[in-house]
Amino acid sequence: MPAVQESKLRIAVLVPCYNEALTIAQVVRDFARQLPGSIVYVFDNNSKDDTKAVARAAGAIVRSVSYQGKGNVIRRMFADIEADVYVLVDGDGTYDAGAAPLLVEKLLEEGLDMVVGTRVSNEDAAYRKGHRFGNVLLTRCAATIFGRTFTDMLSGYRVFSRRYVKSFPAHSEGFETETELTVHALELRMPVAEISTAYGARPDGSESKLNTYRDGFRILSTIVKLFKAEKPLLFFSIGFFACTLLAVMLAIPLVATFVETGLVPRLPTAVLCVALVLFGALLLTCGIVLDTVTRGRTEAKRFAYLAVPGPTHASIRTPRCDIS
Repeated sequence: MPAVQESKLRIAVLVPCYNEALTIAQVVRDFARQLPGSIVYVFDNNSKDDTKAVARAAGAIVRSVSYQGKGNVIRRMFADIEADVYVLVDGDGTYDAGAAPLLVEKLLEEGLDMVVGTRVSNEDAAYRKGHRFGNVLLTRCAATIFGRTFTDMLSGYRVFSRRYVKSFPAHSEGFETETELTVHALELRMPVAEISTAYGARPDGSESKLNTYRDGFRILSTIVKLFKAEKPLLFFSIGFFACTLLAVMLAIPLVATFVETGLVPRLPTAVLCVALVLFGALLLTCGIVLDTVTRGRTEAKRFAYLAVPGPTHASIRTPRCDIS
């Protein structure tokens, strides 16, 4: 493990929390033990239990975020914390802290910007079938739109380089933030990887904050919004072709009647066909204009990304933590 043993770097463990008093102390201790010298930050999101006090007693630096939602917490984390490598993990105790050194090593040795801990579990209580099916469905949906993606797009266990964190726009508010994290890497074609990690069940008394249908719909809506924002020409072209196809289907009988009789007996249908074609043309024009704007915005993101040194350079630059 030369990249890890020979380098000293700042590692920040970021733990977003909401009502995790039962598990947060173990999470803090486990990650501090697996990544000696790292700093564990717990960002509390208006918890109604003793999450903050328990996390502070376990040795974490605790901060509060008033805006509700995991996406809002991650936005604040990425803005406030300065480090070379960032380990993001949920505070529910379901992710394997023992895999953290391997994820960090993978990031450093291969000069990656994000490594995702893909969840592997045979426990139905840990990873319910409904959640598995929804994850697969949404991951394949994103892969169809944005190209190559991960097998577990919604994993909450990730390691990032500094240049990823400082170029991430963070628009999402809730659990859909994992989708945005994935699409940001794909949009800029960053070097990424994934490693299988064990995923366990929550302890008795700890409840998941994820709602299968509500949050699944929000994630799907986020995919559609990102599709429109990142690939506007393709998005609006679909509307253009749909309008044009419908107009042609409606116009075929009208054209046949006109050829035979020289008359247009169904004038409202003819007007509708013209309106559909005009509307389709407007959609296509919007797609062309927005595609030009999106290219400029993507270039700006790319420059912001390249302005920060990569993970291997950062590890040499800042002597702080040795995780050998």
